[in-house]
Amino acid sequence: MLGALSLPLASATVASAAPAAAPTASAVDCHRPGPWVVGTKAVTIRSKATTQSTAVGVLYQRHQFTVHKSSGNWHYITDRATGITGWVSGTYVYRDVYMCLD
Repeated sequence: MLGALSLPLASATVASAAPAAAPTASAVDCHRPGPWVVGTKAVTIRSKATTQSTAVGVLYQRHQFTVHKSSGNWHYITDRATGITGWVSGTYVYRDVYMCLD
């Protein structure tokens, strides 16, 4: 029974795209969220926190960005590569999650 329980966990880990150099257990604080990431190739930056608002730019996965504030499932960001500020959906931009087993 234990093997059946660990199989979904192992497949979930494999399915997530981990960075080439994953942080070591000693470098990760299990009680704090990880860095902000873009979970898709690109996400639209909008003028307001709604999908009906004007698009002001595109945040690409490889770009670094700063999150200034959050409102519901939206985050007000600055794309450091382009300098564009605006709102992005939390569906695509979120904190990376570390899992530590003690």
